[in-house]
Amino acid sequence: MPRELLILRHAKSDWETGAALDFERPLAKRGRKDAPRVGEWLYREGLIPGVILSSPAQRARETTLRVCKCLDLPKQEVVWDESVYDADLGTLLMALARVPPDAELVLLVGHNPGLEELLRYLAGSDLEEPADGKLLPTATVARLEMPNDWSALARGCAGLVSIVRPKQLK
Repeated sequence: MPRELLILRHAKSDWETGAALDFERPLAKRGRKDAPRVGEWLYREGLIPGVILSSPAQRARETTLRVCKCLDLPKQEVVWDESVYDADLGTLLMALARVPPDAELVLLVGHNPGLEELLRYLAGSDLEEPADGKLLPTATVARLEMPNDWSALARGCAGLVSIVRPKQLK
């Protein structure tokens, strides 16, 4: 099996909660429905990650836990990596470089614009920009075939398999 990376942007967050910090913003009602929908799709596709790397921000945490529940994975399996919150391309590449070398399927849950930068970098010319300009709207998962070394990810090194938006999973 080739190595694969699943890049998942957190589900829709609620801007009206009065959370004091961006980090504390929870999921909105739509996000609480979309996250398990993505998890169920991953389960049906047989995409059960061996490594889950997530931002610990509240909206990413909730998304990750709802996806894990659908995959029947314990929350103890998740690596809550603070560097993934508000990360740029370089920081995300460093986070992936820390993935165990034998990991075959990795789920990365985080935020834009960093995740879109990462996807564009890895997929290179394989990537077609969508007409609406939103590459990774909330709760969208990109699936990439990856090279064998998580610590040496060059521009254009991955093959885009699919990008799935929650609207497609109804």
